Amino acid sequence: MSESKPDLASLRIDRSSHHGPGPGWWFWVSLVLLVAAGAGAAWWYLAGPAVKTVRAATAVERTSTREGTTVLNASGYVTARRRATVSSKVTGKVVEVNVEEGMRVRQGQVLARLDDSIARASLDLAIAQLEATRQAAHESEVRLDEALLTLKRRTQLFAEGVIGQADVDAAQAEADSLRARIAAQREQSVVGERQVALAQAQLDDTIIRAPFDGVAISKDAQPGEMVSPVSAGGGFTRTGISTIVDMTSLEIEVDVNESYINRVTDGQAVTATLDAYPDWPIPAHVITTVPTADRQKATVLVRIGFEQLDPRILPDMGVKVAFLQAGNEPAASERPAARVVIPASAPKPSNGSQVVFVIKDDHVERRAVSLGAVDGDLVEVVSGLVAGERIVIDGPQDLADGDRVVVTG
Repeated sequence: MSESKPDLASLRIDRSSHHGPGPGWWFWVSLVLLVAAGAGAAWWYLAGPAVKTVRAATAVERTSTREGTTVLNASGYVTARRRATVSSKVTGKVVEVNVEEGMRVRQGQVLARLDDSIARASLDLAIAQLEATRQAAHESEVRLDEALLTLKRRTQLFAEGVIGQADVDAAQAEADSLRARIAAQREQSVVGERQVALAQAQLDDTIIRAPFDGVAISKDAQPGEMVSPVSAGGGFTRTGISTIVDMTSLEIEVDVNESYINRVTDGQAVTATLDAYPDWPIPAHVITTVPTADRQKATVLVRIGFEQLDPRILPDMGVKVAFLQAGNEPAASERPAARVVIPASAPKPSNGSQVVFVIKDDHVERRAVSLGAVDGDLVEVVSGLVAGERIVIDGPQDLADGDRVVVTG
């Protein structure tokens, strides 16, 4: 039996299962170049000019309202010119309270009563003393009549030579003494009447009444508590019974920056908008500008009156007001005028002018602008910007023209 010789062809490796040749040298060269380019770009970005972080806003376009041209906007609060925390004139214990929050009260209406036992006793004592003085004076008047009769008889007897001059003088002295006593007792009666009036006033002071027509907005004491016109007792003594507000005296007080107070005049038309009712414009007018400035806030207080009061207007409500242009005649064109507004924090003073930083791609451009009326936290841009441009509202102090920035927030 013969053995077959090995076949050299069977020892070759079968490469038919591979899909194609592996990556060539050009692939690895391209990969190295891409990595190098990315590293170079990253190095240039990080090692180049510093990137500054800023916050931005967009200039927007608004139209003036149909009521007229607004020359100034401000915010303030509704206040009452007549507002009083009603208290007692004397210290005492509350025994009755007749008022609740929201209750309408009339002038002179009894709001509360204090314990009047001592005051009433003092009044009774003063009345008794006055009556005693009057009775004593009446007694003296009776004795005076008797003394005058005695004087008359003695005078006749002296004329007949029956008695001497001494007896007449004694009768005359007695009559004069009684006249003086009666005069003193009458003066004491006047003093007694004054004491009665004082005791009556002290008794009346235990009754607390409303000083004017209004609405009670708070109830500050309860029966059994002590009240006093001044704080006492380590804070356990009340100083008021209730707070009364005259709703017919409501007006608006706003603080206007002294830089814009020249735009406000007495009688100027104003449109007020309550924060609680933002869609309700309320006609109003400037009452007066208080002739002093607040040096801490650099503002001037302006009082504004409502043209017509409404039950929805309440004390201490927040309100925004728009001061309208004097004269306020309708414009020739019926279309409202457009204006560009930006946050008031964006413009920065520079050499007597105002500048903003406009964001262009990832850089900023320094640009001078002309400003108009202030509208709360917004300011009108008369020239230098167009609606839609992005501006820096908060950034580093050293921000300069051409700096690279990244916007956050």
